[in-house]
Parts: sequence; structure tokens; C-alpha cells
Amino acid sequence: MTRTRVDFSAAVENEMEMTLPALSVNEGMARAAVAAFCAQLNPTAVELADLKCAVSEAVTNCIVHAYRESAGDIRLNVKLCEGRLVQVEIRDRGCGIPDVRQAREPLFTTDAQGERSGMGFTVMESFCDSVKVHSRVGKGTTVTLLKRLHR
Repeated sequence: MTRTRVDFSAAVENEMEMTLPALSVNEGMARAAVAAFCAQLNPTAVELADLKCAVSEAVTNCIVHAYRESAGDIRLNVKLCEGRLVQVEIRDRGCGIPDVRQAREPLFTTDAQGERSGMGFTVMESFCDSVKVHSRVGKGTTVTLLKRLHR
């Protein structure tokens, strides 16, 4: 798969931020809010579906993994940048990921019950031009999704 070169220094043209409780019922809200905000760029249906799927995976990771023993929030920040670049940052203040490299491996999961496939990061990577993950144990995780929309 060919990836578009992404300029991380692109000027921000519009921005949205929201915070939601890390509850499974809010995954759809996060996905819909990001899609509605990005609609001003008139993306194709496929581009919008790609973004929604990637956001769903990142938010679901927060809900399922970040706050295993407690309640918490998920912060979404969406930036529309010059050159039709969409940047979505999904941040939690949960348990963090001890080994990000291992967590990004396809089929790796910390789910002891075996209900999770371990494909979340792989799915995000397949729908975005870039996926960055920064995590600190006990402090939380930030996933940054970048996708350039076609003209």
C-alpha cells in the first residue's frame, strides 16, 4: 500500500475538541462527531468511512483497555489543516501501554478472555496515512491519526 507523505507542520484551519466518558455507548458519538466536523472538507464517502473506522478503533481501545479498574474520560481533538489534512488525536489518562511496539503487532492482545482480536492498531494503520502512539504507564496514551483527503 502506498502512503501519502504527511506534513506534520501544516497550518491549522479549524479545530474541534470534546471530552467524553470512556463508556461503550460513547464510541458512536465520538465517531459521528469527528465525521460531522470533517464534513466541511467535503470528503468522499470512502474517506469518511475510513476516518470513522479508525476513530472507532482508537476510542474502543480507550474504553476497553485504558480504564480497566476505574472510570475515566476520552479527549478528542480534531484539526483540519491546510492541504486537506485531517489530524485526530485520541487521548486517555488511563493505565498506559507498557510496550507500544508489541501492542502494535497484529493479533497481540492483553485480553485474557480472548474476546479481542488484537487488530485495533492494524485497522487504524490501514485507514490512515499515519498513526502515532505515545504512551506512559500509569499516565495514559495518545493516538494521533493523520489522513490526507483527496481533492
